[in-house]
Amino acid sequence: MRLEPAGAEALLIILAERPDAGLPLRIAALADRIHLELGPLLIDLVPGWTTLLLHYDLLRTDHLQLGKRLLPLLEDWHAEPEPSRLGRLHELPVWYAGEDLAEVARACALSEAEVIALHSGTEYRVGAIGFVPGFAYLGELDARLALPRRASPRTRVPAGSLAIAERQTAIYPQASPGGWHLLGRCPRRLFDARAEPPCPLAVGDRVRFFAIDEAAFRAEGGVP
Repeated sequence: MRLEPAGAEALLIILAERPDAGLPLRIAALADRIHLELGPLLIDLVPGWTTLLLHYDLLRTDHLQLGKRLLPLLEDWHAEPEPSRLGRLHELPVWYAGEDLAEVARACALSEAEVIALHSGTEYRVGAIGFVPGFAYLGELDARLALPRRASPRTRVPAGSLAIAERQTAIYPQASPGGWHLLGRCPRRLFDARAEPPCPLAVGDRVRFFAIDEAAFRAEGGVP
């Protein structure tokens, strides 16, 4: 574990060299504890797969003072979270008819049905939220589906697109550029600036996908 300044008003806590299954929950619990103890000094806390970024109020503290205040809070950060903090389970429908489904199946030496079964048969953990508002990075993808990002990113990926890259999967909450492989579409809205919270998924939550057909996708308001 180490602390590193990240610009003039941020401090990065590096908690591990590589992610593991329980790390998002522990980081989420640590973020809650730091917010409870040091909230007035902070502007924002941003969890990552192995890090926690603290944006602080430069009029109230600096990275040296903040580091000293953090030390006692970090002594047992690796402890298992309370049973009540197991992360909510979200079950999301997916119409597995993505533009890259056939290509992914060929690249992984699998049938399309096997790709769908492997992807929907895994329970994922939200490890970070970023890139665009509401974009939740989910891991860990089955190793048999691991592929590098596309050589040529798309300039526009439709909102609701379910995609994979490396050992992660995600749903694009809004239309944006993207270089991941598209497996399908989810009809649920995963970011709404007018809602509270705007994003239903939080770091440490669990996600499972289940397959639906086009009729069910349209019935839930999905737009092909």
